[in-house]
Amino acid sequence: MREITEQQIVAMAPNQSAVANAKKISQKGGFVRLECSADDTFYLGECTGSGKNNYITSVDFLDAASPVCRCSCPSRQFPCKHGLALLFEISAKKSFGVCEIPEDIQKKRDKKQARAEKAEAGDSANGLTEEEAAKKKAASAKSAKAAKVKKIKKQLEGLELAEKLVTDLIKAGLGTMGGTTLKTYEQLSKQLGDYYLPGPQRLLNGLILEIAAFQKDEKEEHYEAAIDVLEKFWTLIKKSKVYLTEKIENDNVSQDDNELYEELGGIWKLTELEEIGSCAQKVSLVQLAFWVNYDAARKEYIDTGCWADLATGKISMTYNYRPVKALKYVKQEDTIFGVAELPMAFYYPGQGNQRVRWDGSSIRSVEEKDIAAVRGFAVTSLAAETKAVKNMIKNALADPVHISLVSYELLGTNGEHYVLKNAAGETIQLGDCPYLEASVDRIGLLPDGKLLENQVLLGAFYYDSEDRRLKLQPLSIVTEKEIVRLLY
Repeated sequence: MREITEQQIVAMAPNQSAVANAKKISQKGGFVRLECSADDTFYLGECTGSGKNNYITSVDFLDAASPVCRCSCPSRQFPCKHGLALLFEISAKKSFGVCEIPEDIQKKRDKKQARAEKAEAGDSANGLTEEEAAKKKAASAKSAKAAKVKKIKKQLEGLELAEKLVTDLIKAGLGTMGGTTLKTYEQLSKQLGDYYLPGPQRLLNGLILEIAAFQKDEKEEHYEAAIDVLEKFWTLIKKSKVYLTEKIENDNVSQDDNELYEELGGIWKLTELEEIGSCAQKVSLVQLAFWVNYDAARKEYIDTGCWADLATGKISMTYNYRPVKALKYVKQEDTIFGVAELPMAFYYPGQGNQRVRWDGSSIRSVEEKDIAAVRGFAVTSLAAETKAVKNMIKNALADPVHISLVSYELLGTNGEHYVLKNAAGETIQLGDCPYLEASVDRIGLLPDGKLLENQVLLGAFYYDSEDRRLKLQPLSIVTEKEIVRLLY
């Protein structure tokens, strides 16, 4: 019988309410019939419901990494609570009779296979000769190239506008961004969207928000944040102009692994990441931390997961963006307490903690060998790690936070501050990064004093501009047997 964990079921659910309702159906014996195919790829259940007739629910595991739930109920949720309940029945190892794969399911499978074969066959399936197919492909490539050139030229126009904006602002001073002037910058921000520059547009929005906040409460932190945003905005403009101009001059507008593509607002497709070789096969990731924050400049909630590769120790991030205007259409991500087994992992270009995505996975329970692997990747030299982090975040376009696994001998207080000390006697002050939810005070709430000695910390390095020093925010503690999350 197929193995499936509750973590996998929760990951498939549209929301927590659907999970809770599905558990009730399963626990109360809502299914009057349970069957599965002899090859273990198809499961079917007949479930009682509020309607006159029972609902017929099924799960198709032909693609084990992406099972398909179907149900005859009128729910618009996918999967519905009945589909999730059937998954819970499978997880609970309930007794299933043997059935044939229904004709309608087989037809759906055949159609899916036919579409895949047609896509693979390409133009030959349309009866074109090899020469005609080649000409059509060349014409399509030429048209796509012309469109990319047109877009890049438009972006360069927008960058010229942004450069003039920043130049005038630097001459006049940030203090001039007030009243009617602030509204003018808001209008300019909207214009950047017309130039295919959502990345610079978000930075300008961030700058406007910080200046508006400074005018409201006159707190120095907003002014300093505005300067940081302005520096990144200016750096992005200058580097992007060089990058895009070289593409036009070299007549090479094909996709590459330059991180400026995303900084300008480009959205990577998994196929594009595979084409540039930014991917890896058979990857096992364990989630070490999870949090949700709100980006006012983007007007989006961001669900962030922090993952460790069990083979390399590489720390990667997942981001799920939920625009305020579309919250009811975008599912919120949730914490995963298992190991994600990925047939293929795709990584976004860039330094530091790269963003990772995948299409299909299976979730298994965390084992002690997994935790041992994570602990084995912890850095033991604070001096070497802080030096590397400082060099990394000096780049204005780099993420201001870098997450690492750090081995420590002691977590404790040094006067009024919490500090981490390693076996070599090196120390670093702990602090709460302005980009994350506070967690330092939670150290004092830990129930077991053993967590404070000879363990591994997942921490976020960041530069505290007020104290002018690098600090470390604790995210999770990895012991020999478990992962204790301070952010989850």
